[in-house]
Amino acid sequence: MFAPRTTPWPLVALFTAGYLPPYLLPTTVGRLDTGLPLSTTQAGAVGSALLLSSATAGFLLASRVQPVGARTLARLGLALAVLGYGAAALTTAVPAVVAGAVVGGFGSGTATTVAATRIAAERDPHRASTLGLLSVSALAGAVYLTVPHLGRAHGLPLAAIALTALAVWPFTARLPGAAADAPAAHGTGTSTGAPLPHRRSGLVLAVTVLCWSLAQNSLWGVSGRIGLTQAGLGDATLGVVFAVALGAGLLGVLGAGALGPRLGRAMPVGAGTVLIAGCIVVSASATTPAVFATGEIAWNTVYPVVLSYLIGLAASLDPRGRWAVLVGSASSLGTAAGPLTGSVLSAQAGYPVMGLVLGAGLLLVAAPMTAVALHTGGRPLLPGAIRRRGGTPAALVAAATGTPSGAVPEVGAVEQPVVEIEVEAPAVAVRGAYDTAGPRQAAAAPGSGTG
Repeated sequence: MFAPRTTPWPLVALFTAGYLPPYLLPTTVGRLDTGLPLSTTQAGAVGSALLLSSATAGFLLASRVQPVGARTLARLGLALAVLGYGAAALTTAVPAVVAGAVVGGFGSGTATTVAATRIAAERDPHRASTLGLLSVSALAGAVYLTVPHLGRAHGLPLAAIALTALAVWPFTARLPGAAADAPAAHGTGTSTGAPLPHRRSGLVLAVTVLCWSLAQNSLWGVSGRIGLTQAGLGDATLGVVFAVALGAGLLGVLGAGALGPRLGRAMPVGAGTVLIAGCIVVSASATTPAVFATGEIAWNTVYPVVLSYLIGLAASLDPRGRWAVLVGSASSLGTAAGPLTGSVLSAQAGYPVMGLVLGAGLLLVAAPMTAVALHTGGRPLLPGAIRRRGGTPAALVAAATGTPSGAVPEVGAVEQPVVEIEVEAPAVAVRGAYDTAGPRQAAAAPGSGTG
């Protein structure tokens, strides 16, 4: 029988607190634009500064979670998020708002770093990341539906992020401290100074995910303007389209969780990215409400599916979670640069050409991302899973004897050739092999009774 899987709720909660700011970026930037004396470009720059600060936290702290302790870093990140976002929500002074957003962004990035590191050490990182995406998608959808009824104050989305960080604080009591974090995941015995595994694949994944996120958020940053000016939607109808798209995102996350490891990682990442490219082209070129809604809803359905597999792929490259953090930080850089890129492309070439450029870029990065998923997918999505390439015999042994998953050779890490050994004569039965069970004599040769 398989041991029951426990849900890592502290990590899911921490993941939600760290990922909520990017999900609320459109409404956050929009309210900074309308509620403060800031231009659209200046408000977007504040949002970019928030995300850049979050990415910086990931790059700085990727290797510090185990030495410092997950609990300590998580509480530090949540405290910075509460103080930063809370201060930005309560003041109308632009410099204070900017400073609070930057401090809060660093706190969110710290929380995301801890969550990504610990999720990578889980036996099923894909399941944990899917639950995190489901949680943050549901919470973001609730905020989008609730905040418009509370007024037009600039601080409402920021306050929602701060309150989420405060609510997550009690969950940190169940996170390990520095002493518990010292051994590597699953007892592999890796020292804290161990080099990064799969360096080439990890670097390729980080660069391609940066471009992948850049394309997504280039469209997201100008979707409202496309709907209003090109597709002919009104404000109320546009809000309904975005609400339905968020609901479709929830369905996408649920679908990713139900699909799990059945198709591996390569097909969801590669084929999903190709579908996203098509959705971006449709949305950017839409001239009617129906076409625009179709593109936006389809895009938001597929996007979280691919994202969940990318998170799991990054986590599988290093059980200690360093690649998960670095790839996530690279994604944050792409997210931060996306709105500016979309604005520049649309202003220079128009929305349809922008969509074609972004779609072509996604098709280009789909190939190397799929290659990484195929050749260096790391640990299996589920413990005891059997691979076709190196590691299959060890995976069989692990499934039968309960060997820790860290002892199973990773794909690409070990490729043992199969050696055929010819036996000239049939083995002679050993009398001791048929003896009664019991302790052996001290003088017996090792293995003499295992014929």
